[in-house]
Amino acid sequence: MTYFFDSYAIIEMSESNPCYEGYKEFEIITSVLNIGEIYQIILRKKGKEAADNWFKKTNFKLLEITPEVIIEGIYFRHSNKKNNFSLPDAVGYKLSLKHNLKFLTGDKQFENMPNAEFVKNRQD
Repeated sequence: MTYFFDSYAIIEMSESNPCYEGYKEFEIITSVLNIGEIYQIILRKKGKEAADNWFKKTNFKLLEITPEVIIEGIYFRHSNKKNNFSLPDAVGYKLSLKHNLKFLTGDKQFENMPNAEFVKNRQD
């Protein structure tokens, strides 16, 4: 099994959430949107130095976001308004489908979605 790591999963792994321990052996495949989202979260919570350090120490394989994938993600988001998917989540989910990757997340709105592997957060 190969995974697309959404922002939630990457943050939980970086914070050593035991629920994500079994995923440490996998290459982190994600998108530049997710990297930006995570950087913004760390910047807001811990400051620029912490965000820069996180970025420097983490290895990623980034999937290309084509215009077609952006359109698919936006349509997915529009079609599922009640779930309030973020743009990085919607695009990431579509990227996971395009590349035959399981979408790894702890975001509740993906809990019963096809092709998503929902991992509950230790605090939920």
